[in-house]
Amino acid sequence: MTALRIARHDGEPEIEADGGRAPAAPLAAAPSGGVNARPARRGQLTIRGLRKSFGGTVVYDGFDLDLPLGSFVSVFGPNGCGKSTLINMISGLMPRDGGEVLYDGQSIRDTRISYVFQNYREALFPWLRAIDNIHYPLKIKGMPKKARTARVEQLIADFGIKIDLNAYPYQLSGGQQQAVSILRALAPEPEVLFLDEPFSALDYEMTLLMREKLQAIFQKTGTTMMLVSHDLEEAVQMADHVLLLTRRPTRVAALVDNPLPRPRDAATLIGADFVALRSQCLEIFQREARVETL
Repeated sequence: MTALRIARHDGEPEIEADGGRAPAAPLAAAPSGGVNARPARRGQLTIRGLRKSFGGTVVYDGFDLDLPLGSFVSVFGPNGCGKSTLINMISGLMPRDGGEVLYDGQSIRDTRISYVFQNYREALFPWLRAIDNIHYPLKIKGMPKKARTARVEQLIADFGIKIDLNAYPYQLSGGQQQAVSILRALAPEPEVLFLDEPFSALDYEMTLLMREKLQAIFQKTGTTMMLVSHDLEEAVQMADHVLLLTRRPTRVAALVDNPLPRPRDAATLIGADFVALRSQCLEIFQREARVETL
């Protein structure tokens, strides 16, 4: 299920994700103001000496990276290069074999983080209505009902997708379920939101709509967002910076800036500037993904 900063009934904080649990820092209750009530953290996301292996396969070995907080970063690279592994480690969802991750000089445990997974069918509590799923992280932290209702109503209005909030997840379309997952992740006003291929299971029409809605939330809140995508069009459309990775052991192939104005809708995708930028990223990707043959 979507990773949220919550606490068990015995008071021990944890992350919940797809049925598994890992230690996490407690999340302070969100204020009752609008979506932009808490200023976004600025500064740098600093990664130094990141290491990770699975069995005898080295994925990361001394990986370094600096990214500006308050920006939208897309992660793209060859199959198996460790895109999801990267965000799982820097979000605290997966242990690192070595290295350091700092958000504006603060540890992961001191940073408010939310996570949206690809599999929306398993991301929501099936026994709770959509509205109760969105309320959940605020309720578990003890936010008064009036305050959390105001927070959730404002968030839903800002996101702007029509959903029967009294329906259970199985009664909603895939796009609506993923929208609820995103809203639940945004409800505690995270400083950093990680999204692991959140639209890959949706049809193209819904994908385009969800891209626009997520951009609108990003523009309004300034929340740092990091998106893993297997779709280069999507990666370029969404990002301020496209992080292109190499094959294993994974390094940074390039960090390509996207200066195109927002919002970037479907019409943006056929513009000359967008096509040129996508072509630049594609050229880098093809170079890095190329497999030498004998």
